[in-house]
Amino acid sequence: MKHALPLALLLTLPAAAAQAQNLTNNGATISLTNGAVLWVGSTLQNTSGTLDLSSGSNQLYVGGSLTNAAGATLQAGTASTVTLNGAATQQLDLQGGQLANLTINNTNGGVNVPASSNAEVTGQLLLSSGMVTINPGSVLRLLTGATLVGEQGGRYVRGPLAAVKASVPAGSATEFPNGFTLTPTTALSNLSVIRRAGLNSAQISYGTNASATNRGVDRIWATSTGVTGTVQLSWLPDNDNGLTNFSQAQAWARTAAPVAGSDWSRISSSQDATGTRTVTGTIPSNTSFSFFTVSTADSPLGSAPLPVTLTNFTAAAQGPDVLLRWTTASEINNDRFEVEVSPDGRTFQRIGQVVGQGSTSQPHAYQLLDPAVARYATSLVYYRLRQVDRDGTASYSAVRTVTVSAQPGLALFPNPTTQATTLTGAQPGTVVTVFDAVGRQVLRATADAAGTATLVLPAGHATGVYVVRVAATALRLTVE
Repeated sequence: MKHALPLALLLTLPAAAAQAQNLTNNGATISLTNGAVLWVGSTLQNTSGTLDLSSGSNQLYVGGSLTNAAGATLQAGTASTVTLNGAATQQLDLQGGQLANLTINNTNGGVNVPASSNAEVTGQLLLSSGMVTINPGSVLRLLTGATLVGEQGGRYVRGPLAAVKASVPAGSATEFPNGFTLTPTTALSNLSVIRRAGLNSAQISYGTNASATNRGVDRIWATSTGVTGTVQLSWLPDNDNGLTNFSQAQAWARTAAPVAGSDWSRISSSQDATGTRTVTGTIPSNTSFSFFTVSTADSPLGSAPLPVTLTNFTAAAQGPDVLLRWTTASEINNDRFEVEVSPDGRTFQRIGQVVGQGSTSQPHAYQLLDPAVARYATSLVYYRLRQVDRDGTASYSAVRTVTVSAQPGLALFPNPTTQATTLTGAQPGTVVTVFDAVGRQVLRATADAAGTATLVLPAGHATGVYVVRVAATALRLTVE
């Protein structure tokens, strides 16, 4: 059944549900009022006239394509909902029209927005079932206050998806509903962020290096103006773009429209995004960027040389200490090296830093001594370098390990204790030192001719774990 509504006919659908197979408006005003529900099993064409959904929480269900011609009027209001619930591919052709709430519940084929047919949502875009595919020449725009719910693997918006924020305050994280979060250094107004995802198009939806041998994920975000501050980028497994290892994911940015591959700049250190598929980058204060994407250490986008060419990095025991040495072949804007240590290979802390050479093409050698490594109370100590550029960008070296030799026969009794314990099994005359939980020496003694030493903690000592060091060996002492 196809309804052709003649010019100047006013059709008002009240709260009771109405149904139609096809519905074409050729000049009338179709109004849904007071929470009306209209089911259109196939196509709904508003070729001229007015489709008015603005009066109350009205519901419009369309099983086929929804078309609003350029000369027609679509009034969405603030509470109405349009649901596309077909079982075959549907078209959403609004010609710039606006909806309050849009639900995609397509069970087979998804919903397509054709070329030159932008659409806007002011409330909620809900994805219940099916993909939404936007023609690269169109944009689906989420206006200020709009939300996006339900994106997941196999169900997301493919193509240009824009999000608009009327106000983006300085120093606060503002989350856009298309996987982009910005914490700007200066306040911004009416900022638009367009995400192009899933198009499999180099320099449009994914970045490459100049020779196109490396590529990033299949998502590029573009801001309507250059921004500074911190950005957070998130993507779905559908947009991995053939990359498989995200243990060293990095954020990248550029200033110009993506037409070449040589000017992507890395704005983050390597981060493990294996489970989250989210990375964070910091834009240097002396520049601004408008395009953002994600790549990995194995697939860098930029063609510029690395800031530091590290030719060697070693960690070796020297008695009770560890000597760290490293050399560089060249350096670009290198501010410093921070040396980090870990007793378990997971949690690292900084133990010192060495000033870099800035920019140089000459080789340079560096070293740092980590004394008394027995204080870590572990048989294996982990080290790495954190290289920091002058703009704050950081990267990490490979991890090196040092084995702390154990001395057989050493024992503490009692352990745990309340104040005193006896060390046995030491070499006569060996110096024994006790360190508290923060590495401060609290006691020093010498093993007697029998290889024993009585250790009595000073009055007022704290409870907790202490480290007893005998040469290069460390023992844990628990004080209760």
